[in-house]
Formats: sequence, structure tokens, C-alpha cells
Amino acid sequence: MKVVLFAGGVGTRLWPLSRKNTPKQFEKIVGDKSTLQLAVDRILPIFKPSDIFISSGIMYEDILREQLPQIPKNNFILEPEMRDIGAAVGFAVAVLEKISKDEPFIILWSDHLVKNEDLFRNILLVAGKILEKHNDKIVFIGQKSRFASQNLGWIEFGDKTDEIDGIPIFTFKSLHYQPNLGVAEEFHASPHHAWNPGYFGTTPNFLFSLYKKHASKMYEQLLKIQNAWGTDKFEETVKNVYPTIEKISFDNLILEKIDANDGFVIGADIGWSDIGAWESLKEALSETVKDNATRGKVMVNDCKDSLIFNYTDQMVVGIDLNEILVINTEDVVLVCPKSSVPKIKNLVKSLEGTSHEHLT
Repeated sequence: MKVVLFAGGVGTRLWPLSRKNTPKQFEKIVGDKSTLQLAVDRILPIFKPSDIFISSGIMYEDILREQLPQIPKNNFILEPEMRDIGAAVGFAVAVLEKISKDEPFIILWSDHLVKNEDLFRNILLVAGKILEKHNDKIVFIGQKSRFASQNLGWIEFGDKTDEIDGIPIFTFKSLHYQPNLGVAEEFHASPHHAWNPGYFGTTPNFLFSLYKKHASKMYEQLLKIQNAWGTDKFEETVKNVYPTIEKISFDNLILEKIDANDGFVIGADIGWSDIGAWESLKEALSETVKDNATRGKVMVNDCKDSLIFNYTDQMVVGIDLNEILVINTEDVVLVCPKSSVPKIKNLVKSLEGTSHEHLT
């Protein structure tokens, strides 16, 4: 079994720590390693480095090789420019289908936190066992919801259909992306819904066939890249073909079109959190809602439900803060309510073309 870790996006929801030149997945957000390094460490006990592939942008090649020296050079699948997740997944699948088309593989993301690592690894192994019997299926991995999130995707699943190594397997029903609050509350109360971390297993041959079925033009473009893989024309082909591929999300391109009979679901509490935004990082690090999350030289007095991260040598002091984010870097200080995080992306975009563009 192989695994592909995606480490592409810029991560503006974690600005000013995450920027174009040093995106969130390469930063030490939790502990003393980047989230990408933590993601690799999490799977190394069950995957050989030669079976781990990294999907990212060519502009990050030096950072990738510095942070992941154990990963073989040919296992870095590098985009010449970003074309959204639909193209990124297709690129990786085209490569894997050329290498080992019927061997199961897992898709994971590099900016997440998983606390229950043993259970997580066992689930990946069980997914592989399912795919050895059903190489024309997708095995989705769901996280038991902790609250009614409107910002995450959700998986709806049906009855238990099997159990492998003590881990129950359920039938797949549907995917739902960012529901409104009322629907999210219904999902959270339901025993047949879970958060969708975006983790799933399948075989390259099956997933590539879905591109052929639902995205024929992109499939033909990816086929050109696949045919050049392993030849001296590969880099030139990628450089010429990849920028012409449509920009579209993987959900819209493929996942929303799959048949319910094509999937299984493994739902469990693996302690997963998407730490790609400050408010979600706060939720992941705090034992209770009222707890504060701090990093660096920070002093708090009568504060609650706040995140204060200091990446400088000066002291940051918070008094009477409630649901507030304070991010202090060498050249930017961000202060805002947790509820204002969605506005960060537009703020960063507004800096483009100005004298402050270097801060993006």
C-alpha cells in the first residue's frame, strides 16, 4: 500500500504565520516540527519511505527536500503551478496508476492534527485490507464530530456491513460540504454522520477511471503526463500540459458524482482536527472551550477561549480577552475575534499590488 500526502496550498487562514513563501504545512505550528513532518512521522511506522509520495508545488522543492530527507527524490510530485485540488489529485493518481495501478493507496493532508495515532494507523491498515478485496471502491475515513461545524465537510453513512480487526465498516451514503447551522446540528446529533477529514483509500486504477468517466478532458491531459512519467520528457510535458488543466475542486469534479455503492466508511474518534485556521487550531489544542491556547512568551490574566501565539522574543500580555486571537510575528501583529477568521483571506488578498505585498 502507498500513501500520498498533499502539501500544496498557501494557507491564508493561518496568516500572518503562513505565507506564500512559507505556507502553513512547513511551519512549526504544533511542537518542534512542521505539520508536514508530523504527518510523515505519523505514518512511518506502517509505511516505508519509498511508499510515501508528496504532492506539492515546484516552488517548495527545496523546503520539501530539507524537511523530508528520508523521502526518495522521485516520490515528490511537483506542480509547476497550482490548479486546485481536482488537478492535484489527478496528477498524483496518474503517476501512481503508472507505477502500480491496482495497489491500494491512501490520500492524506499535511496540515492536520491526529491525536489517537495508533487507532489512525490501524484504520489505514484496515482500509488497505478492504481494498485488497474490493479494488473498485473508495474507503472514506470519518471523524466522530465534536460539535456542529458549519466549516467542515460531513460524511453520511448507513448500516454496519463488516468488522475487521475490531474496526467497524459501514455502507457509504453521501457527502455534504459546509452545511448551514441547522443542518450541522442535525448531523452532529445523528449516529450516521461524521466529519469528513478528506482522508480516503482506493486504487489508482479505479480513481483514474472516475476521471475518465466524469472529467474526460482532464483525463486526456493527465494521460499525456502519465505517458511521459519516467522519461526525459516528463518535466517538459508537465510544464506544458499542467497549466492548461481546469481549476476545479476534487469534490465538484469527482466525489459529488460517485455512486453510493462505490464506497465504504470507517468512522471513529481519531482525535482529528483541521488546524488550517486559527480558530480550529484553538479548538484542537484546548481541553475545554474556556481554555486558552498559548505559544512562546505569553502571559494571560482573566482571559478565556483565546489563542495567543507569539513567535518573537518580546513578551505578549493579554488581559480580559474573550474569544480573541493574537498572533505576533516579527513583522505583523494580528488581533481579531475568533469569529473574524474568515475575513483574513480577503485582507491578505487586499495587500496584493500594494507596498505591503511582501507580507502576503
